[in-house]
Amino acid sequence: MEEAKNQSLEEDFEGQATHTGPKGVINDWRKFKLGSEDSDSVPPSKKEILRQMSSPQSRDDKDSKERFSRKMSIQEYELIHQDKEDENCLRKYRRQCMQAMHQKLSFGPRHGFVYELESGEQFLETIEKEQKITTIIVHIYEEGIKGCHALNGSLTCLAAEYPMVKFCKIKASNTGAGDRFSADVLPTLLIYKGGELISNFISVAEQFAEEFFAGDVESFLNEYGLLPEREIHALEQTKMEEDVE
Repeated sequence: MEEAKNQSLEEDFEGQATHTGPKGVINDWRKFKLGSEDSDSVPPSKKEILRQMSSPQSRDDKDSKERFSRKMSIQEYELIHQDKEDENCLRKYRRQCMQAMHQKLSFGPRHGFVYELESGEQFLETIEKEQKITTIIVHIYEEGIKGCHALNGSLTCLAAEYPMVKFCKIKASNTGAGDRFSADVLPTLLIYKGGELISNFISVAEQFAEEFFAGDVESFLNEYGLLPEREIHALEQTKMEEDVE
């Protein structure tokens, strides 16, 4: 009697959540997916697949089993893996956006090294004639002043990492305003954009340890939002995220 009742439950496909076994739960899920699909947006071929997936198959019918397995694989690809495909599309879109940004920046001014300015006139010309979108970082230094040599080396490294930023250096004695840049305020960093001074740091070496390197200077400038994101790094990070997934 109990066996007949269970069999009746298994065969009652029209009821809601009536399938008690694992296969019954799967069939209920398939039927739900079939019913929840918008009939106007689902292609006929997919609706037929869903319909056949939700219909019980004879256990003794070999051809039916083969068709069932084939339809199940298509269903798994279209429905079960749909979320994963959406994630892959999103990552692809993000990567395309990053590539577009990189291409756009590539058409802007590119530098990649530290310019040595020889006079106050050259200093002013650099600030006034550079494109407004370009950040200019000027190091005012003198030979023999503590921290100046290390900062020059650090800026040389950063110039290669941030070619869209224009790094310059000039001796205080060549600025034409040497009295304003005495040894006790060196090394000094002046940051310009659009012809305007946006930040200045006097005796900047005091912000670092006795020995400091490019990474220390980079972190310091990033704290004040003075460096743009490295577009190459951003592209590599996006590619790494895709590879992980």
